[in-house]
Amino acid sequence: MQLQDLVCPRGSRKAPKRIGRGHGSGQGKTAGKGHKGQNARSGGGVRPGFEGGQMPLQRRIPKRGFNNIFAKKVISVNVKDLEKFGNGSVIDANELVNMGIVKRKFDKIKILGHGILTKNLTVKAQMFSESAIRKIESAGGKAEVI
Repeated sequence: MQLQDLVCPRGSRKAPKRIGRGHGSGQGKTAGKGHKGQNARSGGGVRPGFEGGQMPLQRRIPKRGFNNIFAKKVISVNVKDLEKFGNGSVIDANELVNMGIVKRKFDKIKILGHGILTKNLTVKAQMFSESAIRKIESAGGKAEVI
C-alpha cells in the first residue's frame, strides 16, 4: 500500500454548508443568522469571555501570588543520595539524571548536607552548602563548583 492509495471511508467527509448562496441551498436570504440583532451584523458577536454585562469569570475569581517567569529552577540533592554511586565516581548533572536522583527540568543543582557520605566522590555542581562541602571532603572526595 502506498500513501497515494489511501482513501477516506465513504460518508466520512462531509461538504461544508454553502452559506448565502440562494434559497435553493437551504441557507439563503439571512444565511442562517436570523433577522437583525448583534449576531446578524457583519463583525457582530461578542468577544471571548463576555457574559452579557455580568462580571466575567476571569474577573470574579481571586488572583493570588506571583509567578516569576525569569526565576531559575534550583534542584536540591542531599549528600545521602550520593551514596548510590560507586567509590571514586565523578558526579555531574548528567549522572544525577541517569541514576534517577533528579527527575524534573532544572537550571541549577545545589548539593545539601543532609545525611552521611562514606564514599570518596568528585561532585560537580553549581552550588554547595557548607555542610555538604565538609561531608564530601571528610569522606576523601572533592566538591567542584561549575
